[in-house]
Amino acid sequence: MIRNIIVPRVLGKTQEDLRPALELLRALGATPGHEWHSGGAHGFQLEAPSGAVELIAAASAPSSDITIEVTDADAAWEIVQQRGVKVMHEIGDTAYGARIFAVEVNGLRMAFITYARTSDDDIEGSLQAQGKRFAVVVARFNSFITERLLDGALLAVRQAGAAKEDITIVRVPGSFEIPSAARQLAESGKYDAIICIGCLLRGDTLHYDVIANEVTRGVGQSAQETGVPHAFGVLTCDTLKQAVDRAGLKAGNKGYEAGLAAVEMASLRDRVAEHTAGKR
Repeated sequence: MIRNIIVPRVLGKTQEDLRPALELLRALGATPGHEWHSGGAHGFQLEAPSGAVELIAAASAPSSDITIEVTDADAAWEIVQQRGVKVMHEIGDTAYGARIFAVEVNGLRMAFITYARTSDDDIEGSLQAQGKRFAVVVARFNSFITERLLDGALLAVRQAGAAKEDITIVRVPGSFEIPSAARQLAESGKYDAIICIGCLLRGDTLHYDVIANEVTRGVGQSAQETGVPHAFGVLTCDTLKQAVDRAGLKAGNKGYEAGLAAVEMASLRDRVAEHTAGKR
C-alpha cells in the first residue's frame, strides 16, 4: 500500500545545478532525505513532516509545479527575498483566506502557502522558539540511530529561532533512563519543553515490550504531572531498517518532528495560560 509520495523533478545536469533549490528548501525547514547516484545522475530527496496529493478539476493547469505548505507564509517570504530568487507572484491573500506566493528556481515553479485558520477562537501554538529554553534527553544505546535523531531535533529547534545557549543536551545510558532524567529537568522549572530521544529495537524476548511500555508511560506521566511539554522522539521499531528509515531516510527524521512538536507545545502552553488567565 502507499507509504510515501515522491515528486521527481530534473533541474539540471550536474549537482551544482541543484544547489539553489536545495539551499532554499533547506532554509525553509525541509529535512534531507534519501540520496542516490546512478551513472551520471544524482538525486536528493527533501522531506517534510507530512504530504498530500491534491486532485483538481479546472479548465487550465496549475501555475506551479509544486505547492509547499508553510507555518508562516510571511516569514517564508522574507527568507525567499533574501535568496534573490525569481518571484512569479508576490505574497497575497486568496479568496479562500490563505496567504500564498510563488517563485521559480532553476525552472521549478514553487508556490508557498499558509492556510487560513478555521476559527478566530482557536488556540494553537506557533513554531517560534525565540526566548524559550529546551532540554534534550538522548539515550546513548543505539547511538548510530539516536545521534541522527538528535541532529534532527536540534535542527528543528534552531530553525525555529532557539539560541544555542538555550538548548541543553543530557545523555543517559538507554531509553529506560529517559523518563527519570526528563522528570528532573522538568521539575527544575528552567525549561519550556523537554525532547526525549531514544531507539528501541525488538528482540527475541519480552524485554522490548517491557521497556517500551515503561518509557512511554514514564514520559507521559512526567509531562502530565509537571505541566512541562515532553516531545516523544523514542523510536520503537521491529527492525534496524525501520529505525534507519525513521532517522533521516524514507520516513523522514522523527527527531526533527519531535523538535517541532516541542516548539509548538512550548508556545501553546503560554497561550493557554494567557487564555485561562483572561477568563478569571
